[in-house]
Amino acid sequence: MSNRHISVLLNEAVAALNIQAWGCYFDATFGRGGHSRAILAALGENGHLYATDRDPSAAEAAAEINDKRFTFRRGEFSRLTENFPELGQESLDGILLDLGVSSPQLDEAQRGFSFTRDGELDMRMNPDNGLTAKAFVNNAEIGEIANVIARLGEERFAKQIAKKIGKVRLTNTITTTKQLAEVVSSAIPARFVVPGRHPATRTFQAIRMHVNSELNELQTILEKVFPILKPKGRLVVISFHSLEDNAVKRFVKKMAGQDIPPEVPIMDSAMLKKARLLGRPVRPSDEEIANNPRSRSSLMRVVEKL
Repeated sequence: MSNRHISVLLNEAVAALNIQAWGCYFDATFGRGGHSRAILAALGENGHLYATDRDPSAAEAAAEINDKRFTFRRGEFSRLTENFPELGQESLDGILLDLGVSSPQLDEAQRGFSFTRDGELDMRMNPDNGLTAKAFVNNAEIGEIANVIARLGEERFAKQIAKKIGKVRLTNTITTTKQLAEVVSSAIPARFVVPGRHPATRTFQAIRMHVNSELNELQTILEKVFPILKPKGRLVVISFHSLEDNAVKRFVKKMAGQDIPPEVPIMDSAMLKKARLLGRPVRPSDEEIANNPRSRSSLMRVVEKL
């Protein structure tokens, strides 16, 4: 198991949580534990940190933390309330969500996430169950593939890529990341390839998000976390592209009552704001990007429960 992972916006995220020594916090995306270890370092002896992750390698990393103030259970973060029934109403002071794929997942070819390391097409964050990228690419309708690539990858050549996948799979099963990357690259006109970015980047992102139901997971946990956050408790979300960030912004707008049409009659008491964004979004420094290029697209928002 590889534990080579640099936590993105580490100091900024811990500061945003406004850690209280006696507080109770939740790391919903444990990964390799960088953020969790920093939170534990800031907690006093009466504080507690809960954590979860669906990746079995994350569970192995969590088992290395021997601390009575730490509780880890493996699972999807959307099942937070089911997997941690001891967390009742208004029980948490802060929750951290670091979205996206971890460096070890990208670096381990056998996980099938990366177009730069050839491996069996998989892309599942939980390799024990669920749809694989291989199954999706080889069995889904061409129209569905195009829709996924366009919607989740924001790829302008989604239709061309899907058609090329359909043509190739008539005679060959697409089984590896290298095969898929080559098929995608061949469908994009050379003049539209962005220098310094692999032409399959958006397609791989889209397929990964689809097989892991990443946006559905995010939307579900956003709805679940607020009842278990204390007033003034904070939700810190690190996202890596606009779809995730837009989901967070829509949720805050909803919780602030700003999504109610002005013509809809509603009692003043029901218009009370339940959340607000704190400050401006935080991006990594030039120094962090130089040390960890994968942090370049990250953006952190801080939401406070009112």
